[in-house]
Amino acid sequence: MSADARPVGPAATREPVLSVRDLVVHFAGRRKTTVRAVDGVSFDIAPAEILALVGESGCGKSTIALSVMRLIEPTSGTILAGGEDLARLRGRRLRRARERVQMIFQDPFGSLNARRSVYDTVVEPLVIHGIASSKEERRQRVNEALELAHLTPPERLAQSYPHELSGGQRQRVAIASAMVLRPPLVVADEPVSMLDVSARAGILRLMMDLRDRLGTSYLFITHDLATAWVVADRIAVLYLGRVVEIGRSTDVVAAPAHPYTRALLEVSADEERLSTDEPVAVLPGEAPSAARVPPGCRFHPRCPRYVALGEPEACRVADPTLGPAPTAGEGHQVACHFPLGENP
Repeated sequence: MSADARPVGPAATREPVLSVRDLVVHFAGRRKTTVRAVDGVSFDIAPAEILALVGESGCGKSTIALSVMRLIEPTSGTILAGGEDLARLRGRRLRRARERVQMIFQDPFGSLNARRSVYDTVVEPLVIHGIASSKEERRQRVNEALELAHLTPPERLAQSYPHELSGGQRQRVAIASAMVLRPPLVVADEPVSMLDVSARAGILRLMMDLRDRLGTSYLFITHDLATAWVVADRIAVLYLGRVVEIGRSTDVVAAPAHPYTRALLEVSADEERLSTDEPVAVLPGEAPSAARVPPGCRFHPRCPRYVALGEPEACRVADPTLGPAPTAGEGHQVACHFPLGENP
């Protein structure tokens, strides 16, 4: 991915909270194959910015999130946060760096320990990192985090256990646990996908409120482009371990330049937001295995535009790189030989 895929507008003038460059995560597969889960991804996240990574299951979104958290070892690349490359930290230095990057997991039912009270869950990061010297100070910090997550009255909620809470409340506890350290960056891996519609809306509003009040940045992982459009400042669309389109949310949703982005919009977004007149084809099949990445453009075996244009040779033999999208939106980039909105 191009190193130019960076924040635009005011965000571009500030030092990134997170700067990922050429991230590669490969795993050993069966029969001596290599699973190319993440295959060269770069992006920046500015202070108080929400960047959404969007794509189908298996595209590499969660692998990127876990790599940023160093819960998965990257094969190569850099993950810069707070002036340090997280990809190369070990031991005490890595633990210290994790004060600046916290994570919210997808499953609010599985991510909380059923035997631990809300207080025990939220106070744990303070204990691990040796923050707050007294029990009273820790209790105050926990109550503040619960209030930030709209869990009130905090004194009563702190004594509750997960089985006494709704799914939305459990995810708020997870958010409070992440925010008790006041990290500049939170990695949120599908944080609303297992919640009902009303709880989902409340969690998204809470996350945006924390961004506005505290300047928290998010790496927001989702399979739903419509959700990304609501919550994110910028969207990066992933396909088979690569970013195929990135730009401001309004540009990506209103004028998608990659056929894959257009297909995702057909599933998750209101078609009235599409700005092109090109007919829409149903996206066939499932994404190929990351152990068998197609040659050329990795999307071409499923691409309706490839078929409509008579199966151009370039799509079969040349791997496209990110370049300016036809919309000319600031920072809007696409990796496609024949992007939407451009005459072939």
